[in-house]
Amino acid sequence: MCGRFSLMVPLKDLQFEFDLDNIPNEFAPKSNITPGSGVAVITNLYPNNLDFFYWGLIPSWAKDISIARKTFNARSETINEKPSFKNAFRRRRCLIPTTGYYEWKKTGAGKVPYHFSLREESIFCFAGIWDYWMDPTGNEVYSTTIITCPANEFAAEYHDRMPVILDRSTRNSWLEDRPLNELQQLLIPYPADGMQAVVAEI
Repeated sequence: MCGRFSLMVPLKDLQFEFDLDNIPNEFAPKSNITPGSGVAVITNLYPNNLDFFYWGLIPSWAKDISIARKTFNARSETINEKPSFKNAFRRRRCLIPTTGYYEWKKTGAGKVPYHFSLREESIFCFAGIWDYWMDPTGNEVYSTTIITCPANEFAAEYHDRMPVILDRSTRNSWLEDRPLNELQQLLIPYPADGMQAVVAEI
């Protein structure tokens, strides 16, 4: 799973990495982003814009936002089957920029948090999907979720799942209108030898 992550990067570096034209004024680096907060996203509709969506997917048919407590992650194996995710997977995909994510490892002294990042890329992204929902008063909420997959050999020492990390060669494909089987093939564990982890203080 992925329940917390970081985006600690200067604005200019984020713009350069993702070739962004527009970034909201409220952008600020964050070391500990949690479900229920606003997260930076780059959607398939506006691939050169950075937006902020609620973390916890709220399908358009949901009765209220309480469903978001259970939808901040979507499993890659069932994303094309689950009612909460399948329509967004087919039509509304996004990149979620990050500088790393957190997992806790059980030790004799208790759970220890670790921050996972990539060895060669200081900024990378998770595969995500997004949706929009309207409350009874007409207010729209745009929301997102991070897709997870089985952990690679390195991450499996800490948790059995990990977020789907897209590298520079695949992230544009994720935003493009492609057959579902091609999109599904992108939802795989990142190579273990390209990752690193350090003890974190959060």
